[in-house]
Amino acid sequence: MSPPPYDSTGVEHYDIPSFKLVSGPSIDIRVAYRCFNRSAQKTVCIPTCYGGRINTTLPFTGEEQALRAYRVIVVAMLGNGESSSPSNHPGFPKDLDYRDCINAQYQLLTKHLGFKELEAVIGFSMGGQQAYHWASMYPKFMKYVVPICSSAKTSIHNYAFIEGPKAALTNSIDYEDGAYRTKGIRPTRGLRAFGRTYCAWAMSAPWFRERQFERMGFSNVEDFIKSKWEDMFETWDPEDLLILARMWQAGDIGKTRDDGDYLKALEAIEAKVLVMPSRTDTYFPPEDSETEIKHLKHAELAVIETVWGHMAGGGANDDDTLWMNDKIAKFIGSQSGS
Repeated sequence: MSPPPYDSTGVEHYDIPSFKLVSGPSIDIRVAYRCFNRSAQKTVCIPTCYGGRINTTLPFTGEEQALRAYRVIVVAMLGNGESSSPSNHPGFPKDLDYRDCINAQYQLLTKHLGFKELEAVIGFSMGGQQAYHWASMYPKFMKYVVPICSSAKTSIHNYAFIEGPKAALTNSIDYEDGAYRTKGIRPTRGLRAFGRTYCAWAMSAPWFRERQFERMGFSNVEDFIKSKWEDMFETWDPEDLLILARMWQAGDIGKTRDDGDYLKALEAIEAKVLVMPSRTDTYFPPEDSETEIKHLKHAELAVIETVWGHMAGGGANDDDTLWMNDKIAKFIGSQSGS
């Protein structure tokens, strides 16, 4: 069960010359995006997640779905291999900041697409962290923010989890301490080790105990690991995975403030926020969301009651997706987008 080939359906690009990065340099960049329901009047932005592409991102635009009456712009964050990234941009910087992604998306939406406001920003995982950054950096640009299985600041535990897959890749023999490209090698062993290390964290202990992988068509857990995780990450560029992992680890909306206080950054958010953690998420646990919601002015907590762990928020399970869809529709009002 190999992963499907890259799907470029509907993907467009916007070039931004001399884009200034938070770290200082200015470089030419390209932002990839897709527009759904182009003729709708109100607009929702959905940034991609870690390991996500534009056309693997839930747009919630199908029949009877929450965003069917909205114009939805799915944007590939910098570093994901569709927008400017180490894999497609020679001399791309070693590190990115979420603020770089949001500033690039803001230019896309305002200068290229001509939008003066958004109805909402919705995102899963790293997409949710981008949604929080949107609300902090451009507080009057959107009415609603929906972070799904995410957080405003990456926890220490989350940071430590990411160190495992990173180490599996960078310490593999075929990564060659980063010299694999000059030697004409693709670090396949490292990429597959990355996926194998990542696998158990993405789901939950009850998910494995209930053998939910059998519902996905896998006869045993080893087939699930190889086909779903090793094969998927083998399609990725190693440096794209690593630059995104470092940005994830450094995620903190406190950086949008001079004092660096992420709790004050939460308190300053003007948008209405629907926070949707998964009950069994091992690296964005609901306890973190419960802490953050105490500092938001206008917020609602809706925990996804599921055994599907972190991946519940990304569309892995139809029941959870239907539940999220209903919550989003009620929160932003699906009929108001027509």
